Amino acid sequence: MPRAGLTPDRLVAAAADLADEAGFERVTLSALARRFGVKDASLYTHVRNLKDLRTRMALLAGGEMIDRIAAAVEGRQAGRDTLAAFAGAYRAYALEHPGRYAATQIPVDQDLLTGSPAMRRTADITYGMLRSYGLEEPDLTDAVRLLRSTFHGYCALESNGAFGAPRDLQASWDRAIDALHALLLNWPREERSPDA
Repeated sequence: MPRAGLTPDRLVAAAADLADEAGFERVTLSALARRFGVKDASLYTHVRNLKDLRTRMALLAGGEMIDRIAAAVEGRQAGRDTLAAFAGAYRAYALEHPGRYAATQIPVDQDLLTGSPAMRRTADITYGMLRSYGLEEPDLTDAVRLLRSTFHGYCALESNGAFGAPRDLQASWDRAIDALHALLLNWPREERSPDA
């Protein structure tokens, strides 16, 4: 019998909170069971194992993050304004919710991603923003990878206090957005074969 009050959603939300408080790697089924005052075995009614729990955390956090990004970009004009809003929401989420954000970086089964409304929404918003720069495949995928790498790298270094120079972090971030905007405007298009 499932313990009264425990549901998969409550467990995943509690795991996400624990990740923000203690770090993603410290989220275990034992730690979560202690939080609820139950034995580890009680959790297996709701999640299959630690991998299942962490996958659910990744999907939860991904949904929260894209909700924040969608709210930030809504009603904005294309171009730098939208890129800055998108990037700012990404950075704010990563810094405010480090454990949740770490969950969004784990590999998740492609079938789960394809079936997730939040992940489809993420693709729609991200690719829509980049299409406003006139990009098409395969340049779209390359641009997504560049943005993700840049945003993630900056946020990871910032959250670890790894930027030692006295230059203001927001000023550097703004310059990075300016540089990305300029690059996207002048993206080196991949040559397509005439029969493509």
